[in-house]
Amino acid sequence: MFVRRKKNKSGSTSVQIIDTTGAKDRLVKTIGSSTDNFEIDNLCKKGQLFIDRYHGQQKLNLPYDEDQHFFSSLTDGIQHIQMVGPELILGKLFDEIGFNNIPDSLFRHLVISRLVFPLSKLKTSEYLLRYHHISVDISQIYRYLDKLVNKQKEEIQRISYEHTLKLFDGKLSVVFYDVTTLYFEASDEDDLRKTGFSKDGKHQNPQIVLGLLVSLEGYPLAFDIFEGNKFEGHTMLPVVEAFKVKFKLDQLMIIADAGLLSKSNVEQLLDNNYEFILGGKIKTESNKIKKLVLDHKFKEGESLIIQRDEHTRLIVNYSSARAKKDMHNRIRGLNKLEKSVSSGKLSKTHINNRGYNKYLKMDGEIDISIDYDKFKGDGRWDGLKGYVTNSRLKEVEIIENYKHLWQIEKAFRISKTDLRIRPIYHRLPARISAHLVIAFASYKLYKELERQLKEKNTNLTVEKAIDLMKTIFKITIQLPLSKNNKEIIFAAEQAQKELLAIFQVKPILD
Repeated sequence: MFVRRKKNKSGSTSVQIIDTTGAKDRLVKTIGSSTDNFEIDNLCKKGQLFIDRYHGQQKLNLPYDEDQHFFSSLTDGIQHIQMVGPELILGKLFDEIGFNNIPDSLFRHLVISRLVFPLSKLKTSEYLLRYHHISVDISQIYRYLDKLVNKQKEEIQRISYEHTLKLFDGKLSVVFYDVTTLYFEASDEDDLRKTGFSKDGKHQNPQIVLGLLVSLEGYPLAFDIFEGNKFEGHTMLPVVEAFKVKFKLDQLMIIADAGLLSKSNVEQLLDNNYEFILGGKIKTESNKIKKLVLDHKFKEGESLIIQRDEHTRLIVNYSSARAKKDMHNRIRGLNKLEKSVSSGKLSKTHINNRGYNKYLKMDGEIDISIDYDKFKGDGRWDGLKGYVTNSRLKEVEIIENYKHLWQIEKAFRISKTDLRIRPIYHRLPARISAHLVIAFASYKLYKELERQLKEKNTNLTVEKAIDLMKTIFKITIQLPLSKNNKEIIFAAEQAQKELLAIFQVKPILD
């Protein structure tokens, strides 16, 4: 027997098993057909597995035993078993989003695998072979990553945007922007990977800066990467402006946290006619504004509105719950400093304005102590939160819109934990970018699964649903008389059956 590729009139290629032992060649089995070279290679490998299994089958001459006969007839008919839960459900959502318009099947496998088993590319290759009988070596993945970032990155972001737009009835007027840092274990810097302020506390490691734009509810819209030493305030406008131009948007309100509040950012937002709501840094405002805030006797939930300049106003809101949290954090920070001071581990390098180190002071050359007056004075700001805006929305609407910013923080948290976008094993900028494109698409798939689980009134979390998917297998059985193959979804547990029913997946596949 041998595996034959046969070109069809339709342009596809059929992969067949041919028996040459008789007078004429005989067609034993057609494995499948495709126009995708990658899929054709996989079909050929499946054909070879079929031949190996066919030749290896042996019949044992044993005394008749009904149970043994039943078991043997059952197992003889099994062609193969593979995990299919993720493909049945996540693959369906993948298609509904529109990602199936990306012609390469490897994109599909990498995106779904990133949600199910977020591993290195080498481990992903092993996972695909072991659980899905898909043979793809690491060199194929690397070649595809080069193609992905050069030709498909923009299309993937466009698909994500257009699907998100449908969820909001074709209107998208508010976007949320934030940045994070992703560090590398390597010690060498290059043009992209540079040391800088790390949100992960890895200041000694080279890193990149990742800027992400999301919609309401946290659906990803666009991203870009920047040099590791890039000031985060300088990343927002390039990402937002490129997004606005690409999708021909006229009006767009940008919401971002206080880290993005800088004089140059505000000026550029105003010059480009953006509406914005930015987290305010009340303590860095003018002395006049700070006095107005501190002199005001706030009541629970009350807001003070101050005109900062001709174009922007500062809204300061008070919350007693926020005040308790602020005080708790200050005391916790103070306790840590007191332990460090008493241990003598602090040095002049700790005298800076980062975090609670601002309470340290140095007397003479070596006497480091805690400035308790400064600690006490900071208590006057407990419970106060500022918002800088040029929007005409009411202060209640400003605050409510800003509260949705937690969705982008969730996006970063999920990306760094569930999707494990770090550590990044790539060195070349193009492959680093391609790795993040895969993570971007996987997060979009995560959000769509989350949305549909909620829409279908199930109590399942995304994480629980994915765990269940990994326990659903497909058994391919050859019927003894017709010799036709039948595919059965093996889902014995009630939770598995309910998950399949939610997404309308049939237990038997034709």
